[in-house]
Amino acid sequence: MKTLAIEPLTKEAFAPFGDVIETDGAKQIPINLGTTIRFHDLAKVDVTDEDGRTLVNLFRGQPRTLPFEVKMLERHPLGSQAFVPLNDQPYLVVVAPAGDLDPAKIRAFVTSGWQGINYAKGVWHHPLIALGGVSDFIVVDRGGDGLNLNEQDLVESLWLTDEALLALTA
Repeated sequence: MKTLAIEPLTKEAFAPFGDVIETDGAKQIPINLGTTIRFHDLAKVDVTDEDGRTLVNLFRGQPRTLPFEVKMLERHPLGSQAFVPLNDQPYLVVVAPAGDLDPAKIRAFVTSGWQGINYAKGVWHHPLIALGGVSDFIVVDRGGDGLNLNEQDLVESLWLTDEALLALTA
């Protein structure tokens, strides 16, 4: 069984794949007569290829259990896709760089629960892997004509395990 190491999600580690959506380090702008703080420009939404438009959706992810088999990845070649959690539940993010899918470059991250992610256009990723309980996400995605989903099976499955997750706290 080939397992993936699981890394904590950080802006630096995730940068080749897109954006981490969080308030840490964000530019803060007071608005609404000083009663609200705007955390400015947290992700680069990119959905306009082939006359695409922005969609705002709600996804409800059922919790997955470990060990979890990663058999495939998908990508959206015409637009970015952002997931912003509405629950404070960690979830797993499995990604590979845009271009031809190279299984040797697949990486796995665990979020803190309140961190969101924005996959850059064309980045390979696994569908949502919620942990611990049913989890709701606001998803900013691309709508419109054009084929914006490619799926590819892996030649050899990869596994996400409790041991890999627990290794983060060791």
